[in-house]
Amino acid sequence: MRDPLFESIEINSLEVKNRIYLPAMHLGMADNFEVTDQIVEFYAERARGGAGMITVGYATVDDLSGNTTNIGAHKDEFIPGLERLSNAIKDNGARSCVQINHAGRYNFSFFLDGKQPVAPSAIASRMTQETPKALEADEIHQIIDNFAQSALRVKKAGYDAVEILSGTGYLISEFLSPLTNQRTDEYGGSLENRMRFGLEVMKAIRIQVGDDYPVIVRMNGNDFMPGGQGRDELREYAIALVEKAGVDALCINVGWHEARVPQITAAVPRGAFAYLARGIKEVVDVPVIASHRINDPDTARELIADGMCDMVAMGRSLIADPYLPVKSKEGREEDILHCIACAQGCFDNLFKLKHVECLCNPRAGYECNGECTIAETPKKVMVIGGGAAGMSAAIAASGRGHDVTIYEKSDELGGQLFLAAAPPGREEFAELAYDLETQVYTKNVNIILNQSVDDALIDQEKPDHIILATGATPLSPPIPGAELPHVVQAWNVLADDTYTGQRVVIIGGGAVGVETALLLAEKGTLSADVLKFLFVNKAETPEVLYEMATRGTKQITIIEMIDAIGKDFGKSTRWGMLQDVKRYGVESKLTSKALEITPTGIKIETPQGIEEIPADTVVMAAGSKSVNELAAVIEEKKIPFDMIGDAGKIGMAFDAVHQGYAAGTKI
Repeated sequence: MRDPLFESIEINSLEVKNRIYLPAMHLGMADNFEVTDQIVEFYAERARGGAGMITVGYATVDDLSGNTTNIGAHKDEFIPGLERLSNAIKDNGARSCVQINHAGRYNFSFFLDGKQPVAPSAIASRMTQETPKALEADEIHQIIDNFAQSALRVKKAGYDAVEILSGTGYLISEFLSPLTNQRTDEYGGSLENRMRFGLEVMKAIRIQVGDDYPVIVRMNGNDFMPGGQGRDELREYAIALVEKAGVDALCINVGWHEARVPQITAAVPRGAFAYLARGIKEVVDVPVIASHRINDPDTARELIADGMCDMVAMGRSLIADPYLPVKSKEGREEDILHCIACAQGCFDNLFKLKHVECLCNPRAGYECNGECTIAETPKKVMVIGGGAAGMSAAIAASGRGHDVTIYEKSDELGGQLFLAAAPPGREEFAELAYDLETQVYTKNVNIILNQSVDDALIDQEKPDHIILATGATPLSPPIPGAELPHVVQAWNVLADDTYTGQRVVIIGGGAVGVETALLLAEKGTLSADVLKFLFVNKAETPEVLYEMATRGTKQITIIEMIDAIGKDFGKSTRWGMLQDVKRYGVESKLTSKALEITPTGIKIETPQGIEEIPADTVVMAAGSKSVNELAAVIEEKKIPFDMIGDAGKIGMAFDAVHQGYAAGTKI
């Protein structure tokens, strides 16, 4: 049967073997602009995995366009490294491409040795909190030539195509948008003038690379910036790129980095922004690539088959599983490790100035270390606990050739991943639980459910090595009244094991407290299906539907001792979660301490004094403590063991998976 995902496609004169396009992603792996072995192996692995085309970058076009962790394309001295990377991609079966870009006002003077970033106009960036220098006309012309010369270097380095980033709030989109372009010369004012810089960049590139060399532009379908550019202007720009600048394909992304619409997190439905690609595909006659949250083959092929796009950009999907294309083509889709859009290892790492990693795939970013090898002496390994840490350890240990058995006291594998999946927009964490479980079965790990482990069982099984992954249990702080019947644990709420009243007070404003609040805040709101039904039939106005989608039936208050809630979320996720807290009407009492729980409410101490909040239910979200009592038993028996995940130290799912992998590979 025809599979639209694996049909070839032509971009200019270049044939690409399938419709899977790995878009450029900043990896933080370059060394002073130079391509490193780490970058080469990262992309070689994805080429072996079957992607049709791989775009690396972004790459810089001049000294002010990026920083030293970007790949460099602004000097001839970078061509040998670029060529090595291109060869690694092409030799492993994929087409190669480089994205070139200028950050404009999104660059930091910190990365530029104190030099001032540049932009069309001297308008401060909310992201950097810096005001850029407004470009002079001669500087604009120089940057246009810099783009063209960088594209030529890309071609000389052997790449099959070049892509230019013309969106996301970087320099070209800063010229396009009236928010950041207040010029009064030929580069400002009307849409025609604001498009001029981008079109001149593409025309200059075409002159340098020739008519038969594929030129791709990655552009916004909507910048999601109030007062910025919506679909209409950007569709006009797309038409101009094709008809006036001869661009060969368009890759459609969404939003600026400053936009307040989530773009990459799990709250975004799969394939949600493909409608923007469709809108541009309707007005141009070149291949159009859809982007964002396309993390499974079914979504990808459906978008192509339905005419929403011609190709799909799958970036973080291929960080999580480089072999997604091969597995899909071979009918092994159940074996795919899906990206869950947590952003913990990719985007959050970049804010920490660390290279890209992945919660789901511990090897991502470490491909240079090679594959897990078979151990010289197979051992009998007992894994106690079947959560994320335990399953990850079992998979790795089995990959080393050991005889591995997981002992899980509940009736299913997955542990706290299912609690993490309970809040709205976090369902993908359950996908990780299922994916890890599939990997466990694939690796022929023995699984024993509903089985607690004690001294006697250890003596009976006689393991050579034990991995203790027994997780954690929720804390119950010593607050008077905590034993009352209307006091429940957040874990029970997330697991849907208990009911809550209309007035709910949550003690603890960390990630668990916020997630619990948002789960409860959605109670009584309209589902997506009901909203669509009412909207299509014009049963209510959009304003009423919005209110019914964001106002539930519960009154929720979070009590937090410090001055902020959600501080233990990653940066990519936190702002969206806090936006939802406000949107759903959740109240927060900061720098407040719970003093006493009463039958009708809770007394708290605030900076303004003592107050009592009425409550039908009080939810404890005050943290958790490690469960590791077996450690002393194992030590006494002198059996080698590792204590991982929350059993060792309370952490995030990222820590659990990575610690499990490390423990399993070293046995």
